[in-house]
Amino acid sequence: MATMNISLPDSLKAWAEQHSREGQYRNTSDYVRDLIRKDQQRLDKVAHMQKLVDEGFASGVGKRSMSDIREQALAIAEGRAEYPASE
Repeated sequence: MATMNISLPDSLKAWAEQHSREGQYRNTSDYVRDLIRKDQQRLDKVAHMQKLVDEGFASGVGKRSMSDIREQALAIAEGRAEYPASE
C-alpha cells in the first residue's frame, strides 16, 4: 500500500481523529480511505445518471403522455409491472 502525507487544518485533523476514536474506523487512515471510496462511488453514480440523461436526450421526443409515464412509473414502483427493456 502506498503512503500519502496530507496537511490539514487543526479542525479537520481533530474531526478525522474523533471519528476514528468513536470506533467506526480503526484509525484516521481508514476514515480518509472511506471518504475517498464514498466520493468515488458518488462520482460513479453522477456519471451513470449523466449517461442516462444523455441517452434520454438522444432518444428524441417521446410519444407517451405524462400521465401514461407516471402510471407506468407507479406500477413499476409498486411491483405491478417491470421496467421495460426498450420501447
